Amino acid sequence: MNFLAHLHLAHLAESSLLGNLLADFVRGNPHEQWPMPVADGILMHRRLDAMTDALPEVQEARPLFRPHTRRVAPITLDVVWDHFLARHWDQICPEMTLAAFSRFAEQRVVPQLAGTPESFQALNAVMWRERWFEHYAEPTRMARVLNGMAQRRPRLAALRDSYQDFTDHYALLETLFFRFYPRLMTLARSKTL
Repeated sequence: MNFLAHLHLAHLAESSLLGNLLADFVRGNPHEQWPMPVADGILMHRRLDAMTDALPEVQEARPLFRPHTRRVAPITLDVVWDHFLARHWDQICPEMTLAAFSRFAEQRVVPQLAGTPESFQALNAVMWRERWFEHYAEPTRMARVLNGMAQRRPRLAALRDSYQDFTDHYALLETLFFRFYPRLMTLARSKTL
């Protein structure tokens, strides 16, 4: 899962949006550094990442990637799942538009940014200003996202090429998303993530 899915599932679970968004920027035991709701959100994010990586649908998706992009498949898939969530948002979350959810999340996260890592604050400044989530629904935006990630981390240059795997297997990846994401939503609502 990437940013949008983590925020959506955190919202369903009534978990800290800040914690769930911040998790990739925090190492070690979050309870030593953060208030309990934020720390619990960080731990939820970590559990969700581990659970998602082990899902049979995700295991089925990884071999769709070519040998030279397979190493970055988990990262690409995180972005791809956010694409399908954004693309089908009206079906998945009919009670709130994606733009409204993005504003809702921004209003809860931004006031709490003081004291978070500078790199996280910089990410937030761009993410909310450029309305990332609303653009995730566009398949071509995924090329831009993957290229940007590859540019920032040269050892992940294969992310650029993984866009081709995404487009080559678009229909199957979409089917796999719809097989597992509703289960995650159920777990989030029952607070068992």
